[in-house]
Amino acid sequence: MKILLLPRYDISGPSSRYRFFQYIPFLENSGWEVTVKPLLSRNYISFLFEKRSLPLREIIFGYFCRVSQLLRKNNYDIIWIEQEAFPWLLPLLEKVLIRSKTKLVADYDDAFFHRYDLHKNFLIRTMLGRKIDMVMNSADLVLAGNEYLAERAKTNNAKRIEIFPTVVDTDKFFNSGIKKDYSFTVGWIGSPSTARYLHLIEEALFQLYQKGNVRFVFIGAGNIKFDNFPITIIPWNEKTEIEEISKFDVGIMPLEDGPFERGKCGFKLIQYLSCEIPVVGSPVGVNDKIIQHGVNGYKAETTEDWIKYLTILKEESDLRKKMATEGRKLIIQDYSLENNSKRLIDLFNNITKS
Repeated sequence: MKILLLPRYDISGPSSRYRFFQYIPFLENSGWEVTVKPLLSRNYISFLFEKRSLPLREIIFGYFCRVSQLLRKNNYDIIWIEQEAFPWLLPLLEKVLIRSKTKLVADYDDAFFHRYDLHKNFLIRTMLGRKIDMVMNSADLVLAGNEYLAERAKTNNAKRIEIFPTVVDTDKFFNSGIKKDYSFTVGWIGSPSTARYLHLIEEALFQLYQKGNVRFVFIGAGNIKFDNFPITIIPWNEKTEIEEISKFDVGIMPLEDGPFERGKCGFKLIQYLSCEIPVVGSPVGVNDKIIQHGVNGYKAETTEDWIKYLTILKEESDLRKKMATEGRKLIIQDYSLENNSKRLIDLFNNITKS
């Protein structure tokens, strides 16, 4: 059996790495012949994270390569695509190239459809607002990272929908046991585009800072700054992210309650909990399910909530350890690569037989 993987990015892109690349060994061990063709290069990831120049030639080349790949789509039993084939292009080309007897699996770990249907530009909303809906409707299987994304697929009469979370390899993602700083460390990991959510809790962090013996470490936050207290920004690095997360005493995930945020898959929380770090997060979307209030962390909606729960975790080290143990249990049970890879292979085998 042959499968063509069409992720948006190469392995350096977090969404593509965790939704696609980490499953390749499991697919190959199960007898699948896997071909991987990312749309965008590592240089594009550098553009997103490091504000380098846009690699326009590489982007155009990637689109031409994808046309060539999809013209040979009948050589495969399954095409597994991330979001859509041609971002920001009209759906006509997509519809023509995707339509075939080859089974199509469409994968979503974010509310990408809102980049079109909620865009400030009227023309984009008009021409592309229903594009992702068309892909969902055409797919033989939609893999949705959470309920919000699954509901969108349901409204578009997708043939088959499975809620399939973004997960981690728990054999790799575990607490490194590294000796921590004496200060209570509040940590966050993400990208420059999501670092803006940290400003939602700026006042709470400032109040915590005034109590003393606390530091704030943000991984991959770009050039974010706070006026009233110092922060430490660490560039994201795949080789060191687990070690750096292991230095946290608590991992945070603030979000505003908006349509795009409801489509997020809570991956920061999954990373923290897998490394046995208790969490505090906004109960938005799937966060509300991952955070078991008072068990593996706390759900915080107001500034007062954030101050209260971060202070509790700062003062009670035994509680942090207890929550860390519970968090790790949850990840192994529901968000581990081993368990979800078996399920993915079963899904692929089933749709090829149908």
